[in-house]
Amino acid sequence: MWSPSQYRRFKQERKEPFDDLVALVQRRPHMRVVDLGCGPGELTRELHERLEAVETLGVDNSAAMLVEARKHEGGGVRFEAGEIEDFECGARYDLVFSNAAFHWVPDHERLFTHLAKCLSIGGQIAVQMPANDHHRSHMVAAEVALEMGVAPRPSPILPLTEYAELFHRLGFERQRVRAQIYGHVLPSSADVVEWVRGALLTHYESQLPAERFADFIRTYQERLLDAIGEHAPYFYTYQRMLLHAAR
Repeated sequence: MWSPSQYRRFKQERKEPFDDLVALVQRRPHMRVVDLGCGPGELTRELHERLEAVETLGVDNSAAMLVEARKHEGGGVRFEAGEIEDFECGARYDLVFSNAAFHWVPDHERLFTHLAKCLSIGGQIAVQMPANDHHRSHMVAAEVALEMGVAPRPSPILPLTEYAELFHRLGFERQRVRAQIYGHVLPSSADVVEWVRGALLTHYESQLPAERFADFIRTYQERLLDAIGEHAPYFYTYQRMLLHAAR
């Protein structure tokens, strides 16, 4: 259900937390990097070049995203299909990286414990996750889903303190764990629907036939605009978690 074109509608706004996450990474010579949930691939290519990595592997479970991602292959960058939770390291990586993907994966304690085993000596993990379930854009979606007989998308995200404790238990010597609010000035309130449709609403689209999903979108837009008001422009606040830990 992932649409690269829909996801890219707010390309610059979605890139801001990526830039902040990359800034947390400690660049080292000849890094081997894996980008889990790489999406359409342009940011994987940028990550590779900014770190001057020797090898970067992008992994995603969306065939549509991988079609776009493979346009960025070459020069040490490659992509493969796979589920994040099933990723098998094979070799060790200097950086396990994920931008806006882990909030789709359950059981974070198991996930981070597994990925810590994929790191080389001195390896790092850097993860950015949306954590905006409290915003009306997400709460209204859950309400409409329930009315249509669809379970709201469960969130596996832990409290921030639990990530800090988990990194400590896993033997990371240095860590930076924070929540950050990104404020995005969108053309209008209605553009929030288009933003959420590029990510969160793909879950409900996968659960509903096309006609019922069209009904979902109509009801969702009506309820959301009633909740947040109709403004042009509209200031959309979006909370994300940024996690970095190093051995």
